[in-house]
Amino acid sequence: MTPQPPLTYVEFVDLAAADPAVLGLVLKGSRAHEGMTTEHSDHDLYVVLAEGVPTPLTRYAGHRTPELDLVLLTLDAFRSLGMPGFERYALARARVVLDRLDGGIGRILAAKARLTADEASRAAAMWLDAYANSLYRSLKNDRDGHGLAARLDATDSIGHLLELLFALDRRPRPYNKYLEWELVRHPLPGWDTDALLDAVDRISGSGDVSAQRRLFALVEAEARRHGHGEVLDAWGEDLELMRGR
Repeated sequence: MTPQPPLTYVEFVDLAAADPAVLGLVLKGSRAHEGMTTEHSDHDLYVVLAEGVPTPLTRYAGHRTPELDLVLLTLDAFRSLGMPGFERYALARARVVLDRLDGGIGRILAAKARLTADEASRAAAMWLDAYANSLYRSLKNDRDGHGLAARLDATDSIGHLLELLFALDRRPRPYNKYLEWELVRHPLPGWDTDALLDAVDRISGSGDVSAQRRLFALVEAEARRHGHGEVLDAWGEDLELMRGR
């Protein structure tokens, strides 16, 4: 028997569009980020199904090839996906391919792309404390001559910082692959994108102490402006090491 060629993205979209059990198709990843597609990019596709409606497409559950990755799930599961969770950013920038809910699929994605005020406030407070912790450890280790530890803590601090800054803008943090893409197209209010990216690069690459303190000065002002001064004040005299005084 001659092997069948792998199912292509276009072929599957045609199958799904002809199936009334399919409520929506959502494309994520590089294919949903303009300018990020390469010869190695596959199509990552969510297939949103009506609950309890039979469909032959279930045979493609878990389908994965170099061209096409499929995730089949019900509408309720799709609505809760990434809320919270690692998938939230992927969904925030995903592209609607098919929407049989009169824009309902798009509205679900829009809700995932915007943190609620309470959610953002809680997340920002948590990530601010985590950022301060790693920053303090990095500076203390540098002071005490532990170079490797200082650089590792500096790198950790950058991850926490990015979570914080995006939470302050009520957005999920982008994956590292899409950080520059996100900031160039959707800058963080009050931040110079080039300067921020340069600081992130410098600190994560070398643990530069001066760069860490300059960045912290900006972060402290922004955090206090958003009402998170108590988180920083809880660090007491340790703030002086972070500030370089």
